[in-house]
Amino acid sequence: MLAAARSLRRLSSSSSSVRSLRVFLHPPAPPPSAPPLRTLTRAFLPHLAAAHRFSPASFSSSAPSRLGECGGARGAPAIPEEVEGEEEEAAGVLVRHDTDAYAAVELALDSVVKVFTVSSSPNYFLPWQNKAQRESMGSGFVIPGRRIVTNAHVVADHTFVLVRKHGSPTKYKAEVQAVGHECDLALLTVESEEFWDGVNSLELGEIPFLQEAVAVVGYPQGGDNISVTKGVVSRVEPTQYAHGATQLMAIQIDAAINPGNSGGPAIMGDKVAGVAFQNLSGAENIGYIIPVPVIKRFISGVEENGKYSGFCTLGVSCQATENIQLRECFGMRPEMTGVLVSRINPLSDAHKILKKDDILLAFDGVPIANDGTVPFRNRERITFDHLVSMKKPGETAVLKALRDGKEQELSVILRPLQPLVPVHQFDKLPSYYIFAGFVFIPLTQPYLHEFGEDWYNASPRRLCERALRELPKKAGEQLVVLSQV
Repeated sequence: MLAAARSLRRLSSSSSSVRSLRVFLHPPAPPPSAPPLRTLTRAFLPHLAAAHRFSPASFSSSAPSRLGECGGARGAPAIPEEVEGEEEEAAGVLVRHDTDAYAAVELALDSVVKVFTVSSSPNYFLPWQNKAQRESMGSGFVIPGRRIVTNAHVVADHTFVLVRKHGSPTKYKAEVQAVGHECDLALLTVESEEFWDGVNSLELGEIPFLQEAVAVVGYPQGGDNISVTKGVVSRVEPTQYAHGATQLMAIQIDAAINPGNSGGPAIMGDKVAGVAFQNLSGAENIGYIIPVPVIKRFISGVEENGKYSGFCTLGVSCQATENIQLRECFGMRPEMTGVLVSRINPLSDAHKILKKDDILLAFDGVPIANDGTVPFRNRERITFDHLVSMKKPGETAVLKALRDGKEQELSVILRPLQPLVPVHQFDKLPSYYIFAGFVFIPLTQPYLHEFGEDWYNASPRRLCERALRELPKKAGEQLVVLSQV
């Protein structure tokens, strides 16, 4: 599961050591032997037990450029003749720009902020103490209600958070209102009235179509000022989130998304199309943004419950039925399509409703194809898990299933489900118990990550297998390991 040549990485910048990579405010050139996987925000990426490994985005390594170095006088940079647009004099600098793109970026400048975080992660081998404090940087943007949206990995394990507006030298203390580690989103606010003077809020838009242009605004490494990169939408589909180890919808774009961009908005027109959060290590021009439906689902959950409410799962593992013999074996007629239920979480409501070897034909009236996908927009398809994740906790879904050759309509209540072995433990200290010199600690994936970057092979095999595959049998069940003597 971990044998991936490339890795998705979160993109927040850090000024302290992270594994074998050091990232500085003005970083030196990386050594030629730098490893392909870089986690630039936290000391480890929990949950890299996926077919792909991701990295979050919060800083860039390119040196800052200066006006006038392209052949023009300082204050009047050279402009390629083939670039079309208008000319405008702003603060003594003559620039040429595309009118629509410029207007969108200009709107974002008074909304995007730079986020400075001091954090300290727990030491799971010595659970009574924390690791050394680190400083990291990311981006964020203001939305209505005096709230700032950023990435969860930018403020994970935070002890202190500051924000700074574009064009201002002043940093303001920020408070973390809510954090959703599964969706890699967080909400901040600032008490200082001075901070909100002249600040614009951005509105959330819709999912862009393929080849639509977006502009990513943020504070990637390589300089201290705001940065704007432009690209187009390449793909829209559920993707592994590096920070939360979840499979949620994401938008792939070809705009440069580098460490420090994490939490910055991707602008389309005059609205937000998504939030920059990770890129694919070892590949060029592959960055990812969190789409608006996921952002809205996170925010609405916080507004309705006063805290992060999580994303729903059906609690079943399914197998594709693309094999003709398999479909015939389970009594599917030629016109039928669906997926085979192979395993059910005992803590899910589906455990009471569905049975192993049922065929799921439709979810809320939407037909499920033999490969597990459902129609999406114009001739696109996505996995039906997206429909599940967009439901609110406690909502009911109507399933159409085939059991023993008979079609049935079944109602299932959806809710977030916790695995037997927690995938992450951000923003909390690990629990432990010491008796007669023996140190006992609940088994978590962060504990396994203490075995090193290659923890899947370095940690005890029996622990890895149970952590990644075993399901809980009852609520509150934990696996406890003897950590030290």
